Amino acid sequence: MAFKFSENLFLTQTDTTTGLLSQNAKKITKAKQRLDNKFYIVAVDSLSTLNRLTRIPCSHKNRIRRAKKTTFILPNQRSYRLVSDKKHLLFLHRIKWTYSSSANISGKAYEVTYAKEVADVAIYPFLSPGSASAIYRLSKTNRLTKVR
Repeated sequence: MAFKFSENLFLTQTDTTTGLLSQNAKKITKAKQRLDNKFYIVAVDSLSTLNRLTRIPCSHKNRIRRAKKTTFILPNQRSYRLVSDKKHLLFLHRIKWTYSSSANISGKAYEVTYAKEVADVAIYPFLSPGSASAIYRLSKTNRLTKVR
C-alpha cells in the first residue's frame, strides 16, 4: 500500500513553531478540538504553488515573496504563508501545500505527549513551540493592515 501524504496528520517543526500539518483540514480540527467554522493557514513551498491556489494582488506579490515567517490574509479571506525555512521546505516540496496549525489543543498550552498521540506521523526533532508568525491582511489595493 502506497503512503499518501494527503491522508495523514503530521507533527513536525515548521518555520515558526511545532505544528500539525495536513492537506485534510478536518484532521487538524479534530486533533485541536476546534470549531469547524475557522480557516487554517495554508503553508506553500513556492510562489508558483500559491498562484495555483489563489489570485495574489499584483501590488503585494513582492511583499509576499520577500516576507519571512509572515502569514498574509488575502482578499478571499484565506490565510497563506510562503515558507522559506530550508528544513520545513524539505517536507513541503513533496506535497507543495498543507494546512498548518500549532500542535496544541485550541486555547491551551503545547504538550508534546498529546501532540504525538493525535499525529499519524511524527517527524523529529521537535524544537521549542516558538513564536507564531506575524499576520497581515492585504487589500486589493496596496493597503496592508497588521492583525498580529
